[in-house]
Amino acid sequence: MTTFESLELTMPILQALNSKGYEQPTPVQEHAIPQILAGRDIFGSARTGTGKTAAFALPLIQLLINKQKLGKHPRAIIVVPTRELAQQISESLRLYAQHTKLRQVVIYGGVSQQGQVVSLRKGSDIIVATPGRLLDLINQKHISLHAIEHLVLDEADRMLDMGFINDIKRICAYLPEKRQSLLFSATLSPEIKKLASSLLKNPVSIDIEPDHSLDTYTREQVYFIDKTSKINLLEHLVQEERIERSLIFTRTRRGADKLVKALAKKGIMAQAIHGDKSQAQRLKALNQFKNRKLSMLVATDVASRGIDVQDLSHVINYDIPEQTETYTHRIGRTARAGLDGTAYSFCSPDEKSYLKDIQKYIGKSIPVGEHPYKMLTQPTETAINKPKRKKRLRSAKKATARY
Repeated sequence: MTTFESLELTMPILQALNSKGYEQPTPVQEHAIPQILAGRDIFGSARTGTGKTAAFALPLIQLLINKQKLGKHPRAIIVVPTRELAQQISESLRLYAQHTKLRQVVIYGGVSQQGQVVSLRKGSDIIVATPGRLLDLINQKHISLHAIEHLVLDEADRMLDMGFINDIKRICAYLPEKRQSLLFSATLSPEIKKLASSLLKNPVSIDIEPDHSLDTYTREQVYFIDKTSKINLLEHLVQEERIERSLIFTRTRRGADKLVKALAKKGIMAQAIHGDKSQAQRLKALNQFKNRKLSMLVATDVASRGIDVQDLSHVINYDIPEQTETYTHRIGRTARAGLDGTAYSFCSPDEKSYLKDIQKYIGKSIPVGEHPYKMLTQPTETAINKPKRKKRLRSAKKATARY
């Protein structure tokens, strides 16, 4: 059995892992850590919830503490697509490096840059950053990347989806040619492979559970329901399943806010987290949810990859996502680290085409659940895939008779 000790991690890191009860590395950690410690570039494909952050953070910390600090400039930079993910990785680094003297700074937009600038002036070994704010601070001469030895691009596919490709190229132009580069992506599209080939030198490819291969620990179920009855079904499931905490996804920001108000009327405390909320509001809601002061967190897909909550038992797709890959990213918030989880999806008549595409993508049919709000006939799987019959045209004589 592989252990963290057998991966030759140093004592300060092992002490931090032991304090959290981490004993056995996940497959992506087992494969990636030795290669990163050996100085190899990595092209990794691993979906969310597989322990990917520790897979690059642990060896990165070890490589940095093995070398003497040469100055105030950062030696490692981790670039991520969202503010939530930046915060999550920063928290993980703080945990893993708690017995070392490494310093880190997390920078992202949506808040004043002043505090981030002050932290940068004190010096840092690792920077965790979103692309836009990072480039702003580089252009303002607050950050120099000339001493960078290690680059991590996490969730590179998400960054491409959000239009950050040119920002990534500009950031890489500031980096030394001689460096170690690690690129992680949930999917392996042609665009991702092209980006990897331009940034990585003779990389080791690590492919752990492709994005469409879902974890058997996740129990999935779809409910066919009229749109106006979704709120009643949600209340019913919360009571019947005794759901104490759930992450609920809606398609739009307005839909998230409306759902929070509807839940409040039913005595269920919830907060929304989406792009229209300030960074302070989003972090407050997320922290309340993590600390169990809030039972329901309603989110748009801005949060589907940036939220890491321990022991999250349920994810609910209040709206079926339009993008097939988004489904796996959403339900990846539960059933993490080998724990059980449940993912419910509410499908209204206008969302059947999205569901069909999702089931084709994941290669299986999602089991249909029974519920008491049958305001429409629940279709079978055959009915979903069955093409609609075309209406017969009225004869010209009948048509003219009506006018």
